[in-house]
Amino acid sequence: MAAAFTTGLITAAKEHLISGEPLTRLEALILFGVSNLPEVVYELRKQSFIIKTRPITFAAAMVRINRHAKLEPPPNLPIREIKLTEYRISK
Repeated sequence: MAAAFTTGLITAAKEHLISGEPLTRLEALILFGVSNLPEVVYELRKQSFIIKTRPITFAAAMVRINRHAKLEPPPNLPIREIKLTEYRISK
């Protein structure tokens, strides 16, 4: 049963990317429960999707997360300096 649940979470993350929305590892973990986003990206690339990457700040990812959940980092965390990799399917 756990494998089916995990598959559903991975499917949700894939559908998010396929819909044209960007995703970082932080967002994948918090919003979809997917801890290994690069594996999901690898699978999509094997299916011939072209996926672009770019660095974004932790703060930018946090803004997107906070549309769906509440994320409050510690006050001393340099959220504008920490960089995350954003994955996006190229059109």
